[in-house]
Amino acid sequence: MSKRLLLSALSLLAFLPGTALACACGCGVFDVGTGAMMPTDAGGSVWLEYNYMDQNMNRSGTKASDPANNGDRGITSSFITAGGQYMFNRAWGAEVEVPYWTRSFNTTGDAGNYVSFHHASWGDVRVRGIYSGFSEDMSTGITYGLKLPTGDSRYAHFDRDTQIGTGSTDWLLGAYHRGAVTKDFSWFVNGQWDHAFTVRDHYRPGDEWDAALGSYYDAGSLAGNDKISPLLQLVGSTRSPDVGMNAMPDDSGYTRLMISPGVEYRVNMVKLYADVKVPIYQNVNGNQLVAPVLTKLAVGYDF
Repeated sequence: MSKRLLLSALSLLAFLPGTALACACGCGVFDVGTGAMMPTDAGGSVWLEYNYMDQNMNRSGTKASDPANNGDRGITSSFITAGGQYMFNRAWGAEVEVPYWTRSFNTTGDAGNYVSFHHASWGDVRVRGIYSGFSEDMSTGITYGLKLPTGDSRYAHFDRDTQIGTGSTDWLLGAYHRGAVTKDFSWFVNGQWDHAFTVRDHYRPGDEWDAALGSYYDAGSLAGNDKISPLLQLVGSTRSPDVGMNAMPDDSGYTRLMISPGVEYRVNMVKLYADVKVPIYQNVNGNQLVAPVLTKLAVGYDF
């Protein structure tokens, strides 16, 4: 089972940058990675997560492109997500994530001047079920659920693909596996498919595939009741072009691969996590704004 999952993850590892004209930013990438949120026992956990992305570089294909080829100049986004997971037993559980976004959009106005718009809103809520009954240690599982159209998708000054909400209801289907190489060295793989099956205002976001392959090292304790674990991941995703009358199919869709060092720190039931993601390969359709680095911070509590 683990070999099949590993091969599937490697086939998904082609990760792309956030797009220029909007949130084809590949925001689903924040849902994969670190095994910290993979269940290990019955019970629950809650967390608060912060992600930041500054799309300030214009790109076309696999190379940097002249900023004059893109009317947009920058998209800066902060993502704050409150989440909760509860395993009713060792096989079945549920998870909910509620995001709040703030976004600044710098673009070219009708008169050729540069204009800047700022907007903050609740984002699209994600609700998932979890099944982890494939093995006694809960090391393998699948996730399945919906992304709901709760985010604002009609802010007047944002392009359709820059809106905080997609306006669509999406299927979410994922899988994960974790394993141990030695007592101190472990690995994990995690992937997710996102497909919109209802749309709003003649805009359908492209399908997105995100995956992460990573390893942890148990570096021991600092104070006796804690554990520090550095980790390294390869994070990849691919997104198909958006479709619809209000979409920009020629300037959406991408493939990207990122390397992501990070660290996890646990004290009793509290866990802290941080990482950075740096693209090492990007291939975008048309001209799109991409971010040189993505950052993530999270704090969680198990109960």
